[in-house]
Formats: sequence, C-alpha cells, structure tokens
Amino acid sequence: MTHASIWMAIDKLAAIQGKSCSGLAKSCGLDATAFNKSKRWTPYGKPRWPSGNTISKLIQVSGMTDEEFFSLGADADNAEQ
Repeated sequence: MTHASIWMAIDKLAAIQGKSCSGLAKSCGLDATAFNKSKRWTPYGKPRWPSGNTISKLIQVSGMTDEEFFSLGADADNAEQ
C-alpha cells in the first residue's frame, strides 16, 4: 500500500459510483474538498494520507470489502515497482 495506491483507489471508487471526488467525500460525511488533488500533498511536498477513519468510511459507503477497495489501487503499486 502506497500513497499513490490509496489515492488511486479513492479516484476509482468515485468513478465506479459515478461521482466526483467531492461527491464521494460528501457521501462519507466529509468536507467536499477532502479528496481534492490539491490536498494530497502538503505545501512542503510531503504526502498527506487519508486517516484510517476516512478509509473506513469509504469502505462502508462503497459496500466493498477491504480487499476490494485496496485492489482498486493495485495498478499504482505495480507502476512504482
């Protein structure tokens, strides 16, 4: 699991559900900007990771298993190897 794979999984989940990242965030009860690309990195270039609670909400909203959700980002992990 990498930073890229988590964010790829979130992007793919939004697409599967026919939503924008903002719409997906709202579905999770989060601020609409929570998954914006601009919030994935700090101003100093450090990666920002979604919290465990946020990932739990994503999995719950999606109806997927943990494994199904994380497999959405597998392409990113394979590209980094």
